[in-house]
Amino acid sequence: MDYIKYKDLTLLEKTYLPQIAKGLALTLQQVFRPKFTRQYPEEKWEAPASFRGRPVLVQEDNGVERCVACGLCSRVCPALAIEVQANETELEKERYPEKFEINMVRCIFCGFCEEVCPEEAIVMSNEYELVFTSQNEAVFGKDKLLVPRKNLESRLKFLKEKR
Repeated sequence: MDYIKYKDLTLLEKTYLPQIAKGLALTLQQVFRPKFTRQYPEEKWEAPASFRGRPVLVQEDNGVERCVACGLCSRVCPALAIEVQANETELEKERYPEKFEINMVRCIFCGFCEEVCPEEAIVMSNEYELVFTSQNEAVFGKDKLLVPRKNLESRLKFLKEKR
């Protein structure tokens, strides 16, 4: 068996002084750069299409949600924040979510639900302002989750290019 022998460190490298000097130089470069401050409430940040804000359900132009209640999003959610209950429908799709809730306190905005959805029915929006005064307010039902497709065009276009 052949063993790979790595180069031994010199005495100077063993003291880690070169690495400390590089770290200090990087810090000093950042200190002397011009500062940038956004005046938040008056000046809103425009999120790019790749930003993962709060998850929302896509509502088609005819007012029906895209979701077919397959439950993949709730199974893949590491925080167990999504709850889906399916029901039958007479529309062209066989099922729809009778109950679809996301607990926004538990949600970690990982985007797994968006990645696993076969219908592109749940996407991460560009909304980043979430304020709650109680735990019950943080549970978003279909009434708060449904967003018209035209409001999500930039994110849907980004996802289409990515896949």
